[in-house]
Amino acid sequence: MTNRTTTQTGTPVASDAHSLSAGADGATVLHDRYLVEKLAQFNRERIPERIVHAKGGGAFGRFEVTADVSRYTRAALFQPGASVETLLRFSSVAGEQGSPDTWRDVRGFSLKFYTPEGNYDLVGNNTPVFFIRDGIKFPDFIHSQKRLPGSGLRDADMQWDFWTLSPESAHQVTYLMGDRGLPRSWREMQGYGSHTYQWINAEGERFWVKYHFRSRQGDLHLDAQTAEAIAGADADYYRRDLHEAIERGDFPKWDVFVQVMPYEEAKSYRFNPFDLTKVWPHADYPLIEVGTLTLDRNPQNFFAEIEQAAFSPANTVPGIGISPDKMLMARVFSYPDAQRYRVGTNYNQLPVNAPHAASVANYSQDGAQRHHYNAPSVPVYAPNSFGGPTASAEAAGEGSWEGDGELVRTAYTLRADDSDFGQAGALYRDVYSAESKLRLQATLLGQAQAITIDEIRERFFQYWTNVDVELGGVLRSAYATAAEDGAAA
Repeated sequence: MTNRTTTQTGTPVASDAHSLSAGADGATVLHDRYLVEKLAQFNRERIPERIVHAKGGGAFGRFEVTADVSRYTRAALFQPGASVETLLRFSSVAGEQGSPDTWRDVRGFSLKFYTPEGNYDLVGNNTPVFFIRDGIKFPDFIHSQKRLPGSGLRDADMQWDFWTLSPESAHQVTYLMGDRGLPRSWREMQGYGSHTYQWINAEGERFWVKYHFRSRQGDLHLDAQTAEAIAGADADYYRRDLHEAIERGDFPKWDVFVQVMPYEEAKSYRFNPFDLTKVWPHADYPLIEVGTLTLDRNPQNFFAEIEQAAFSPANTVPGIGISPDKMLMARVFSYPDAQRYRVGTNYNQLPVNAPHAASVANYSQDGAQRHHYNAPSVPVYAPNSFGGPTASAEAAGEGSWEGDGELVRTAYTLRADDSDFGQAGALYRDVYSAESKLRLQATLLGQAQAITIDEIRERFFQYWTNVDVELGGVLRSAYATAAEDGAAA
């Protein structure tokens, strides 16, 4: 490797400090090839940031199977003794690329497993549920959490207007406004696949599953005052914490579990098991051990290996499929579409996105920045008579629930426990500690005071009354007292 500066095409460069000049006045000339190349490259250094989950970081590691779940899935990465490389990206949902890590938000938990059967992506969060259950509302939800088009400012009225008009959001908002909204670090939070997925075993039996990642570092949080102080002092707090922990050999680890529901039970369970705003009670479907996930290697280049990393729930492998979850089905389309726009047509050929142990063989061709290509002897169409790759019947059936008329008919039929507020209320009453409840109440009081439109504030109080009657009463009383104190002052 030469130690001389060169152009992008390898030609030695005379100077990195002085551009080529001509004439007595020292005018810069446009035929200074290196000057033009250097400036043009600089102007194109950035790709569009993610519209959602723009601010993040991540690291590489390994997933290792520690139990036998082969009775549920034939996927190679989940067979006894299996060990595969992984990439885990953490992120914030609403903030832009430069936003502080410690703003209150849901945190992304996106995994890429480099399996011998191709890449498997699991795109989740640090909460087991989400704000909405239908992908058609996703752009509206994100717009409500971003910025006003006029002022460019985030707006409490806009956020709470959407949430209070979308009662299915209550479960996730109860998580968000509670301790989960301010994790102490990416290392010290739980991860979830959130959606319901399908597993298929070697005999073709099908099961519904939910993924859980339990942090061995603990599920810890910041208080609101500390999080706000850190946001002003170190916008990259979580990113720095993860990088430094791995650098010193303190490798974060998660224990991996699944909940498993027999295929037929989904048709008659007491609420829709494919509803992303719901959790499956552990009393009905207990956690089953699968393995461990360890992060032990920082990226060598953040842009190339983290910013250009592209995740998609469309990336499944044999033995794993999706479910009739409407949000999941929408994401299967929207995620690859976003990556083609953001990174480029051939984004899967970048090293961070390419499979490590599986070969790629298909009939796609051309497109911007094409790197890999077939030998000229390989035909560019199918079917063909010249020995090109052929589809395998063994890959069929992973999504065969589509042909199950009873399942499809009952998936979104109203059931006994399909309440939007029931699980949110149970989370508040039965899971949150007394201290957690007080922190939630303080946070919600601050939210109420940030709302400027009376109608939206009234819906806010009713929203939390629907979650828990006592909580709604506490908020109304605290707001009235604070308003009286403010008027007296």
